[in-house]
Amino acid sequence: MSKIFKQSFDRSLDELVARAVPGQSFEAWTFDDTASRRAAESELKAKGVNARIRSAYKPLLLTFVEDIDLEGVTAIEVFYPVHQNAPANRFRLEAYPLAAMVGTARIEFIARADGAFHYDVVLKRGDAEEKMTVLAPNRVHTDVVGETNLSPTGWYRAEGDKAGERLETDYERLFEAAIGAVANHDWGTHEPYFEELNIRVSHPAGDLPLPVGDEVVSLREALHEDFYFSLLEFFQKKSGRPLGDRGLKPGQIVPEIVRSEGEISVAIETRALSTGFLDGKEQGIDKAAEPVAAAQIAKLLDDVGGEAFVAVSRSGRAVNARYIKGTDAAVMISGGQHPNETTGIVGAIRAALKLRQQNGAHFTISPLENPDGYALHQRLRVDNPRHMHHAARYTALGDDLEYRTEENSGQHLNEKAIRFKAQDLSGADVHVNLHGYPSHEWTRPLSGYVPRNFAMWTLPKGFFLVMRHHAGWTEQAEAMLDYVTSHLGAIPGILDYNNRQIALYEAHAGETGFRIINGFPCLSTIDDRHTVPLTLITEYPDETIYGDDFIIGHTAQMETVISAYDAWQIIRAKAIA
Repeated sequence: MSKIFKQSFDRSLDELVARAVPGQSFEAWTFDDTASRRAAESELKAKGVNARIRSAYKPLLLTFVEDIDLEGVTAIEVFYPVHQNAPANRFRLEAYPLAAMVGTARIEFIARADGAFHYDVVLKRGDAEEKMTVLAPNRVHTDVVGETNLSPTGWYRAEGDKAGERLETDYERLFEAAIGAVANHDWGTHEPYFEELNIRVSHPAGDLPLPVGDEVVSLREALHEDFYFSLLEFFQKKSGRPLGDRGLKPGQIVPEIVRSEGEISVAIETRALSTGFLDGKEQGIDKAAEPVAAAQIAKLLDDVGGEAFVAVSRSGRAVNARYIKGTDAAVMISGGQHPNETTGIVGAIRAALKLRQQNGAHFTISPLENPDGYALHQRLRVDNPRHMHHAARYTALGDDLEYRTEENSGQHLNEKAIRFKAQDLSGADVHVNLHGYPSHEWTRPLSGYVPRNFAMWTLPKGFFLVMRHHAGWTEQAEAMLDYVTSHLGAIPGILDYNNRQIALYEAHAGETGFRIINGFPCLSTIDDRHTVPLTLITEYPDETIYGDDFIIGHTAQMETVISAYDAWQIIRAKAIA
C-alpha cells in the first residue's frame, strides 16, 4: 500500500454561513442535497440573512422539484441555451427526466440562439402565463487531458447584482485537487501502473429518488463516474493512446464515494489486488432478485454439465465455462464482460440450463467473463447498491476484455482466453454476448456533463440490440434481428416498456437515430474485428435494478439467447437447403 494524497475541505455551505453579514441577501448555487441547502438557509435566517441556495447540479430539474407549483399548469415551454463548447442538446439533456414529471401538462423544449447560462420557462394556466428565468451556472475550462469542457459550477449572486460570480465549491475543489495529485504522481513508464488505485471520498450529499423509473439525483454517483473516466483518460493520454481507447491497461481504478455526516475529504492510495468475493446467499435462479453469488454461478455451471474449460483473471480468479457438444449449429453464449451489467450473467445461465435439455443442443456458455470486475461490483454495492459503479466495468488490468487480442495482450491474455477456447472447441459462427447499460441517467458533471465517448448511453432507451457482423453476412444478421425482435415483442409488457423509455429519451435528447425493428432499437454494422462472423450484443437497461425489475431483465436476456439460438438453426438449415 502506498499513500499518494489526502486532504479535507471546508464545506461551501459552512463558508457561506460564516461569511454572511446580517441584513444581507443573496442567492448561491452549490453541489449539495436539498436538506443541506435548506438547513444552511435556516442558519442564515437566524443570523438575519435572507438567502436562497439552489442546486448547481441539474438546476432546472431541481427548481421544478423544489420551487414550482404545477397545480393548474396545462402547458410548459422551456427555452434552453445552446453553447459552442457543448453538444447542442446539452442543456435539454440536463433537464432530464422533467418531461415525465409534469403530469398531464404538455412540455416543449425550444433551443435559444444564444449561449447564456439560463433557461427561460413559461408556465401556462388557462389564459394566464407565468414567466421565469432559471440560472444554470457553467464555466468553460480545460481538463487534465487538455480537452475544453463546459461544466456546471457553483455561483454567488448578491442582491442587486444581476450577473454574480463563480463560487468554487467544495465538490469542485475536491475533484480538481485529487485529479491533480494523480496527474503529478510518478507512475513510471510501463502498464499496468498499479494493482488497485483507490480514491476514497467522503461527501455528505444524500441521493434524491425521482418518481420516474429508476431515476435518481445522486451527486456521489456522479462523482464516481467523473473520477473513474477522468482518470482513465489521464492514463490513456500518458500512455500515448487516444482518448476512449479501451485497450489501455493501467490497473484497477476504484473510486469509493461514501456518504459522511458532514466531512468532505479524499484519500488516494495504491493497494494490492483483492482476490475473494463478498458472496451473498444463494437464490432461486429463475427468480433471482439481485446479482447472484459467484459461488452459485460455479455450481449452476456444474448443473449445465458438458466439458469444462477455464481461464484465469489477473487476480487469479477462475473464469469458468462449459461446452455442450451436439448436432445443432453451434452458438457461443457469454455474459459478464462488463459485470456491473448484471442481468446478462443470470440470463446466460438460465438460457444454458434450458438449452441443455434440447436434443442436439450445441453451445458454449461463459456467464461471468470478468470475475475481477464482478468482485469489485459486489464490494461497491455494499455501500451504494443503487449506483452504476462503472469502475467495475473493466478488468483488474483496467481494460475492456473485448479489445484484448493475442497480439496486444503481451503476458496478459487472461480472461480473453475463454472466448478463444470457446470458438476453438465449438467452431461457432454466432456469439450472443449479453450486456446492459444504465437504467437511469449517466452524467459527468465536472467534465462537460455528457459522458465523453459514451453520449449515446447517457439516457435509457429501452431494450437495445447491437449486431456486429463480417462483410458478406448482412443477410444472416438481418434475419436474426428480425427473428429475435419478433420473439421478444411477444413478451408481455416489454414493448410498452420500450415505448415509454424511447419517448422520454426523444423528449430530452432528440431523435434516437437508431432503426426500430419490431419495436426494438437496433444498430447493425459491419465489423471484422470479431473472430466470430455474427455477434449479437444485448443492451438491457439494468445497471442498479433489483427485485421484479431485475427478474424481468434477466428473463428478457434469457429469451434473447434462446431465440437467437433457434434463429441460427433456421438460418443455417435454409442455407444448407
